[in-house]
Amino acid sequence: MKKLFICLAGFAFFSASTLADEFDYDAFVKAYFNAQVMTQQPNATEEDLEHYLSFLTDDVGNQHFPNAPDDSREPDGKDMMRKGMGRYLGVHTEYKAELIDYQYGFNAVSIKHKFSAKGKRADGSEFSYSKIALDVLELENGKVSVIRRYSE
Repeated sequence: MKKLFICLAGFAFFSASTLADEFDYDAFVKAYFNAQVMTQQPNATEEDLEHYLSFLTDDVGNQHFPNAPDDSREPDGKDMMRKGMGRYLGVHTEYKAELIDYQYGFNAVSIKHKFSAKGKRADGSEFSYSKIALDVLELENGKVSVIRRYSE
């Protein structure tokens, strides 16, 4: 019995290591970042939003200070993000983003990027901002399960 357990544990470790080695973090980061950027463009569409959301688990947790300080995963996390992000589609008149750096380890990615935007609020007032942010993503089965954004 002990030998069977050791054999199964070794197989599980080998399988997990093989899967981790096969995951293309570089391609994932670039595709995720580009999808995120597309949701912020002046001509962003619901299709752009759905493409971005395809990178997320259904129960994704999202922490974004100061507005969303809780990173708890919710059963309807993706639906909550769809609703929240949908309100802002197309509000930017200008949006630029640049990937500065990224790092990854087993099931985690950090993405440092800068972005700037100009736009109009629903009340007609204008806004403008520029930030550097660090997004820390936890991955589960190749999808983002938790997002934590830290910015200046």
